[in-house]
Amino acid sequence: MTFEVVVIDISHIRGLWETRVKKYKERCKKEKERIETSALQKIKQEWNFILECRSSGIPQSIYLKKGFVDTELKGLDAHERFPSVSKKTLHIKEEPEKEKFIFNLCGENWKELPDSLREQTHLKEWHINKTWIKVIPEYVQIFQDLKVLDMSHNKLECLPPEIGCLRHLRELNVAFNYLKEVPPELGDCENLERLDVSGNLHITELPFELSNLKKVTYVDVSANKFSSVPICVLRMSSLQWLDISSNILKDLPQDIDRLEELETLLLQKNNITYLPLELNNMTKLKMLVVSGESLVEIPSALTEKPSLKYVTILDNPIEACEISDNGIEDENNQDREQFEKEFMKAYLQDLSERDAPPTYTKKVSLNLQI
Repeated sequence: MTFEVVVIDISHIRGLWETRVKKYKERCKKEKERIETSALQKIKQEWNFILECRSSGIPQSIYLKKGFVDTELKGLDAHERFPSVSKKTLHIKEEPEKEKFIFNLCGENWKELPDSLREQTHLKEWHINKTWIKVIPEYVQIFQDLKVLDMSHNKLECLPPEIGCLRHLRELNVAFNYLKEVPPELGDCENLERLDVSGNLHITELPFELSNLKKVTYVDVSANKFSSVPICVLRMSSLQWLDISSNILKDLPQDIDRLEELETLLLQKNNITYLPLELNNMTKLKMLVVSGESLVEIPSALTEKPSLKYVTILDNPIEACEISDNGIEDENNQDREQFEKEFMKAYLQDLSERDAPPTYTKKVSLNLQI
């Protein structure tokens, strides 16, 4: 029996097969990368992470950062199990060396600071936000290395005089609380650079002792009840940014030009009827924002000044409302003022990138009540 053997070039078939295998692997790789970067995969990853945190008894305030899941949280095994959310045991995640000097606390479950905080005197920054804490404890004075004290969006009703012992403090943010006054002892914080007391709704004056703050470059006292620019502010020789919008100002002081370093002045949502000529003497002023409803006198040199962006905002009258002493009304007013600040922040950022501002801006809002 004889067989016919057909001899072909095996190398050609092998090359064709290897090409097909290579293309298949490339398609698989691209598909894997697409899945890893897709929103569905990210949602799945975050959901698995949330389930892991819940099974470990970790509260949302630990792994949620500004409403987003922090999947970079490490050291989950180091957390003890929480029998209930109300348990006040402080848990700190493992973080880089720099993060060891920063204290973060967030969540409405917190009504007072944890006792263990008293022992962490090495901290340089406090970031305590959106809690129900009403009081800063007196032992804050032992944190001599503290540089940033951020306690915005809480329920603070007063600031302790011991805050004046923080000689290295550079930034104080107590915006959107329920403060009615600022302690004069704050004037002893000679290294302070940023002061934000906006959104408290009821502060009427700043103590004269704050005149000692010669390094302050940023002051925000918006959304309060200031009837005039505080005298101490006029003596802050390094001031570059002043936001005194949403108050009850009727005029500006004649010596406003004492603020020689001022670059941004926000005056919108007040009852100012005229702008003083002294504003022309402020050579470094780059941004001036006012409300146009009540203004009857504007120095022409201001609108013609090439280095100054002069903006007149026409507010919607329907938004005007009296600030009430009622707690619920205060919360509603704070929410509105916070929205306004976010709007103005984005708007001013856009203006800073333009060559020239618009002639005027009319802000319109639609309110629906059922």
